[in-house]
Amino acid sequence: MVRTDRASRVIAAPPATVYGALLDRESLEAWLAPDGMRGRIERWDPRPGGGFRMVLTYLDSAGSPGKTSAATDVVDVGFADLVPPERVVQRAVFEADDPSYAGTMTMTWHFAPTGTGTEVTVTATDVPPGIDQAVHEAGIASSLANLASYVEAAD
Repeated sequence: MVRTDRASRVIAAPPATVYGALLDRESLEAWLAPDGMRGRIERWDPRPGGGFRMVLTYLDSAGSPGKTSAATDVVDVGFADLVPPERVVQRAVFEADDPSYAGTMTMTWHFAPTGTGTEVTVTATDVPPGIDQAVHEAGIASSLANLASYVEAAD
């Protein structure tokens, strides 16, 4: 069964600014990790066909076991499509021994101008079954809130 998770938010910044925050290593490292985690990028190649490797570390791993280790999620992300300033398509593969986290999840970030900034919609398809849908959608919403705080403070 193919599952799709989704979240969206209006951010008070132009689409080009929001798009840029997804293609800048320091920016992405600062805002992508959802609440309760921190992120570190190990490899960075921001072009179609390129990608990055991110290590997400739980600040408190009790009750939130990681996919890669007790305290971490390691994910290899490829840039499948980059359409400035409209869309970023990523293909994410988690490093995990548990087969319920196997497979390639596609994350599409769509940026639509609004009267007050940019509506950002994130759609995740082919989500591995080991990822709880409610937790995943809350994590996406948390990352969007972090993105909003990050780019709105910069504007």
